[in-house]
Amino acid sequence: GPPAAPRQMDDGQGDVTRLANQWAQGDRDALDQLIDLVYDDLRRIAHLQLTRSGGGETVNTTGLVHEAFVKLAGVSGHEWLGRGQFYAFCAKAMRRILIDAARSRGADKRGGDRIRVPLTPGSAALDPDVLRILAVDEALRWLEAQDRRLAEIAECRFFGGLSVEETGEALGVSARTVEREWARARGYLYRRLGPET
Repeated sequence: GPPAAPRQMDDGQGDVTRLANQWAQGDRDALDQLIDLVYDDLRRIAHLQLTRSGGGETVNTTGLVHEAFVKLAGVSGHEWLGRGQFYAFCAKAMRRILIDAARSRGADKRGGDRIRVPLTPGSAALDPDVLRILAVDEALRWLEAQDRRLAEIAECRFFGGLSVEETGEALGVSARTVEREWARARGYLYRRLGPET
């Protein structure tokens, strides 16, 4: 049959934004309510990140969500402008967690956390998942140096699984701009990473 339609990320009434802002202003109960509201969505984002990065052996879905909540809990006084911005922040946090875990895993295999992992063919006895995560991160960093907004769109769409509309909301641009620049970002990343990644 046809694929299931993606679930709406919240009820559209701004509950994510409202709770995130209440919690950012010091309301501890709001964080519990926020976690209940977004947990399934963040699991979906985490699963997408793990699938696309090949990081399943490095961190599991539940662990990635819980680590993202730890990072979220460290943010205070921030004004959340919309749910898209909130989910984009969570996607970015998850990406950083995956990269840190991959680097740590790579360092362990290479004999210590001071060793830089080269991203060249045959660079080591590192497993493909670690190299893939680091290669994608390097490509996104390169894209960010070329065009920050393209990198942000790629992060929201590819890693966060945000819709075109949610990405536009997160970044304060139109859906048409997201569609156009997402196509450009994909082209750059494809050329940078190659079809195998």
